[in-house]
Amino acid sequence: MSFTESARTAALPSAVTAAALLAALALPAAPAHATSSSASAALAVAVTATVETAPVSHSGDAADDPAIWVHPTDPARSVVIGTDKKGALEVYDLAGTRIQRISGDFGNNVDLRGDIVVSADDEAADGNGALHVYRIDPATRKLTWLKDVPTEVTAHGVCLYTSPVSGKLYAFPNSTSGRVEQWELAVSGNAVSATSVRLWDAGSAVEGCYADDSTGKLYLGEEDVGVWIYGAEPTAGTSRTPLDSTGSGGHINADTEGITAAGNRIYVSSQGSNDFTVYDRTTRAYLGRFSVANGTSADDCEDTDGIDATAADLGPAFPQGVFICQDGSNGTPGASGNQNFKLVPLQRITAQFG
Repeated sequence: MSFTESARTAALPSAVTAAALLAALALPAAPAHATSSSASAALAVAVTATVETAPVSHSGDAADDPAIWVHPTDPARSVVIGTDKKGALEVYDLAGTRIQRISGDFGNNVDLRGDIVVSADDEAADGNGALHVYRIDPATRKLTWLKDVPTEVTAHGVCLYTSPVSGKLYAFPNSTSGRVEQWELAVSGNAVSATSVRLWDAGSAVEGCYADDSTGKLYLGEEDVGVWIYGAEPTAGTSRTPLDSTGSGGHINADTEGITAAGNRIYVSSQGSNDFTVYDRTTRAYLGRFSVANGTSADDCEDTDGIDATAADLGPAFPQGVFICQDGSNGTPGASGNQNFKLVPLQRITAQFG
């Protein structure tokens, strides 16, 4: 893979501390990784997965983040793209069978829009970080590399955004230092041009993020603090409001990890409690929490990093959509061993939360 420099034009505002989120929520401060009383007291609804992917090729803490690609003409041929941050990007069908492994991609997070797939690799560019840009072929369901984009931040997490205002495609790489960058990506054929349009400091370590194409909002997880809501347009600045916190009175148990949305629901991985919090996508009200428990086809999801979900009809296996979680401890039933990803029919969740 080659690396090409791109223009960077952005300002770096001052950090906003974790205390600001607690103050915005009118909550007392809590130490990092504290278990909030409301989160620990609330019982999570248990659902089970019907499919799990083949384990990733590397042992230890390797699997991290999934992204769902919906096939444009045959939804049953949709795929899951998952990161093996120890050195591979993997593609699975909806039965969990691996159909491609791209070695040498140490991406931690992955996201996509249309047929463009982007992974955030903090080991690329001599450890300075880069975005790997791919295109997926609907005929083969395999990825082809297009370009590497070195980033100002050491790219660790990433989410993509298609602006409802301009139609432009953007990527939000972010880092464990708390820095976030917004890149405009223009893809024409196999040519990719990239321009940095915004750069700011969110405070402490960030990773999970979700950009909502319908509302123009960016949901960013500050791991020890909670979830912030920013504007996703490049002119939006750095003003933000809280969705939820890890502090006393909040509902997330640190780390705050993956964030996604499907239908009228937002989902957040509450890693410290091995479950997922649920919010109304319109009002952003907290609705409850669920866990992915041991079932007959697959084991539970524990210590989850990345998640993804879609409400699209994906054919007979997932007619009302799917929720996918990374499993930090892959046991039986199902194929045990290295970490992998679990697939839950979305209706098992929406039956509880709408």
